[in-house]
Amino acid sequence: MSPPDRSKGEYRGAQHEGIPVSESQHEGGPSAGPIPGPPALPPGERPTYPSVEGSSSYSLRSRLMGWIVLPIACFIAFDTISLYQRALDAITLAYDRTLLSSARNIGELLSIKGGELRVELPYNALEMLDNGDARMMYRVSGFNGEFLSGYADFPAYERTPPQRSAYDALVDFYDGEFHGEPVRIAALYQPVASPDARGVALVQVAETLEVRRRLARQILLDTLVRQALLISVVALITWFVVAHALRPIEALRAQLESRSDRDLSPVSDPNLPTELSPLLGAVNQLMQRLQRLHGHQRQFVRDASHQLRTPLAVLKTQVQSAMCAPGKDASAALPAMHATVDRAIRLANQMLALAKVEQVQGQPEAATADLGALAREVALDLSPLIGERNLDFELQAESTLVHGHAWMVRELLRNLLHNAIRETPKRGELLLRVANAELLISDSGPGIAPELRERLFEPFHTGHPTQGSGLGLSICREICNSVGATIELANRQYAGRLAGLDATVRFRPATAEPPPA
Repeated sequence: MSPPDRSKGEYRGAQHEGIPVSESQHEGGPSAGPIPGPPALPPGERPTYPSVEGSSSYSLRSRLMGWIVLPIACFIAFDTISLYQRALDAITLAYDRTLLSSARNIGELLSIKGGELRVELPYNALEMLDNGDARMMYRVSGFNGEFLSGYADFPAYERTPPQRSAYDALVDFYDGEFHGEPVRIAALYQPVASPDARGVALVQVAETLEVRRRLARQILLDTLVRQALLISVVALITWFVVAHALRPIEALRAQLESRSDRDLSPVSDPNLPTELSPLLGAVNQLMQRLQRLHGHQRQFVRDASHQLRTPLAVLKTQVQSAMCAPGKDASAALPAMHATVDRAIRLANQMLALAKVEQVQGQPEAATADLGALAREVALDLSPLIGERNLDFELQAESTLVHGHAWMVRELLRNLLHNAIRETPKRGELLLRVANAELLISDSGPGIAPELRERLFEPFHTGHPTQGSGLGLSICREICNSVGATIELANRQYAGRLAGLDATVRFRPATAEPPPA
């Protein structure tokens, strides 16, 4: 062994003095607080499950209805506006043609007599201008724009004549006002010719908009009624389809609610849709995990009660023997009683540690710990045991941050180092080394048999039936699973013979990504 270098975190000695620190005194250790359990419920009463804090609850039925009906309603609204606009265009076109027909009838009555443009409207021609509820007005202007007939106060045409027209006549349709009332006007350029003269007259015919607007409102109302009825039918059908589609989920919920708290058997529903099969599979996998967990807990309670019963029975026997000793001198039995109490205390502490490690498994891991500093701390705590066996102990611990709670890493170090001290013969060599997020504890003991290598990680299995509780390595494995580390026990060979046991733990550095689940 090389001489110690305290500047590098090494610690080496054959004889040590110190005060052992109880496992329950470490902050955050297994005895830092009681493990809370679920409150007891009165017989026959089922627990209630509050909503998860921070989550937004919503109705799947309402969301499906919204995503199906709202787009259809928006499309129908757009279609309604489009239909109404096309209806208005059709109404405008139909009434414009009526205006053009009236203007042509008036234009055909224009004639030139004596070189002058004249218009004579018979009585039946005036009746053609009567269009029911709508009132019609007209004005005829001569070749030079002078007023010839009709309403003299009708606004004269001041627009630019269109270059093209959709009709076989030069006509311009536009909106205007007459006596403060909106009207639709058709301005027709009517050619007039005779042997004496020729020219182009202007015939303007106007119509009030009451009939057009009333017809447009009627079309809009009819369209809205039909579209509202269509939306109602779509919503009703969607509601029925969504309710029918969600019926298997309601049946699954009722089946789960009707189960007892102890029923963890797989859930089966032959009527479940294919889309929900992955959900049912995940639920059954959760049931299997819970079933295994409950089985482990029941086995642990049975084993723990048996293991605790043994030292208590031994302690009772030792007390009875001391009471029956000759001369009532019980001092000879005190060392044995002390050892029994120590074993019971260590067993209880390890059971609490194992229970707490199992409790925090699966929770998000965000804590980090200095593996080197914790190794030095645990080595100092166990220095009285090292000095008692007069071991050649070497400590090489460089500071390195790893993933895991400090109390969990400390418990792992304590169990591994305690086992190594116990297995190392007196005056034997013992090494504890921390480097690159890797922990190595190397003893010079008898090693382990191959058939015991895996069973040693099971609770209450030990290679020394008279020593230890069989929980130390089980705690170490649970801690490694919780922090994402790996643990390995391997016999060390030297010169063809067994030289001891190496316990290697490889942690995740604090900068490493968590392993995939």
